[in-house]
Amino acid sequence: MNPLSDKELHQLVNQLSETFFHKPFMDKVQFNSRLRTTGGRYLPGKRLIELNPKYALEFEKEELIGIIKHELCHYHLHIEGKSYGHRDKDFKDLLAQTGSPRHCKQLPSEQKRCRYTYECKKCNAIYKRVRKVDVSKYRCGKCKGKLNLM
Repeated sequence: MNPLSDKELHQLVNQLSETFFHKPFMDKVQFNSRLRTTGGRYLPGKRLIELNPKYALEFEKEELIGIIKHELCHYHLHIEGKSYGHRDKDFKDLLAQTGSPRHCKQLPSEQKRCRYTYECKKCNAIYKRVRKVDVSKYRCGKCKGKLNLM
């Protein structure tokens, strides 16, 4: 069951596009229940934004709005012919201008799946993973310190 109808979803996306980007959203947006590890995605070949309906059901509306704003950053940069990848400067600048999140929160229903917890020996950062990580090969993403399986 989708929390919003297709028409309501398109109206919400267009409203956010007008408010934060001062441009209309002219293409398609839809829920895709097959998305599991992400809140949404932008498909440039189809000019389509797909959103995970679980985020609308399990979180407050603000989390879904943050995901939509993030995907609109990809969308508007693509339409303008600018670089729209996650690592690109244009993308990071537009995220900051619009107050869009870089990442979405993990779904509460998926948090149970994490079986392995790692702690950085240097900065004490915590990492939760479903699959086991080779601690001799991988390091902390924040300080490059060694990881310890807890």
